[in-house]
Amino acid sequence: MDDFQKDLSLISGIAAVPRILDVVCRVTGMGFAAVARVTEDRWIACSVRDDIGFGLKAGGELELGTTICNEIRCHRSLVAIDHVAESGVYRDHHTPLKYGFQSYISVPIVLSDGRFFGTLCAIDPKPASVESEQIVNMFVLLAELIAIHIESAERLAMSESDLRAERVHAELREQFIAVLGHDLRNPLGALSTGTEILKMCALDVRAERVVAMMEQSVRRMSGLIEDVMDFARGRLGGGISLEGRSLAPVEPLLVQVVEELQLSHPGRRVERRLALEEPVLHDRKRLAQLFTNLLGNAFTHGKEGTPVRVEAESRDGMFEFSVANSAEPIAPEILARMFHPFARGKVSPSQEGLGLGLYIAAEIAKSHGGNIRVQSNEVETRFTFVMGTRGSEGEGA
Repeated sequence: MDDFQKDLSLISGIAAVPRILDVVCRVTGMGFAAVARVTEDRWIACSVRDDIGFGLKAGGELELGTTICNEIRCHRSLVAIDHVAESGVYRDHHTPLKYGFQSYISVPIVLSDGRFFGTLCAIDPKPASVESEQIVNMFVLLAELIAIHIESAERLAMSESDLRAERVHAELREQFIAVLGHDLRNPLGALSTGTEILKMCALDVRAERVVAMMEQSVRRMSGLIEDVMDFARGRLGGGISLEGRSLAPVEPLLVQVVEELQLSHPGRRVERRLALEEPVLHDRKRLAQLFTNLLGNAFTHGKEGTPVRVEAESRDGMFEFSVANSAEPIAPEILARMFHPFARGKVSPSQEGLGLGLYIAAEIAKSHGGNIRVQSNEVETRFTFVMGTRGSEGEGA
């Protein structure tokens, strides 16, 4: 569809335009009124009221050079003529001579961004009183009203276009999740099974090291895939959902996460202070993921030779979990986007990743009805997760 067809469809979709043309003819007594699209090379009628048999319909076209509207396009000022035969300016003008009208008025339709759309115009073979202040002001007001409707229609069309594009993107995201969930995890599962089989064989020291590296790579790839799937699911569904919650003890879960991470970070010391007096309603899998992401971040970015400090307590209806490490203070501009997806601070080549861990942790916190805050200074960087021990029951399920 070319631009003119779009303009025709746009104007035809504005219910107020035919009523505006009716008002123009009734108030002025003129028999022909139109909204015209006027460009550098074309004049096209978008909507028409014709009571004098002028013969032009919506979609009809006049030769641009034969119209006064072309002059209006250039100077953007209205033209009103009560009686062409008595006009010193337009008596011998080629336009009224060609089309045989005696009264004429045309007002530019200009959009708020300065674009010239066209004109609201009226003609009649008989003289009419259109040069009066009241008629001129009415035409200017009606032209402004048409401009407002045009812009509203354009915004609506753009919104509908964006909605269609979003639907396409949603389908692509679903396909992306399917690829991650099946086409990538299946071969990764085969690799994991293969390393388990190799471990049961008699291997020399070098082969054992290679298998251990393969295991570590498989775990890392699995983690990256899970992170991307959580990100895609969260963006598609408006957050990370919880699969099921219970009041099972949190302390064994936290201890398990700490010990698993220490295995992959030998030599790093963890100081723990746990005071879990009240049971906490939680999704075990998601809470373990939150603990893993926050602890993994501390292990990765903490200074070598310094301990990672883990604290957890539940009392008075609140559960609080925090992880602290010694490191350079985080810059304020990085803190401001710390929990945004793909936001990462300065990292070394050995710390590569997608930058989704903290974002996913924050989304899991939201799903539990809680939040994560971060403080960073010369002494330590501390992430703290806080939620009610009963969570937000029903939320995120």
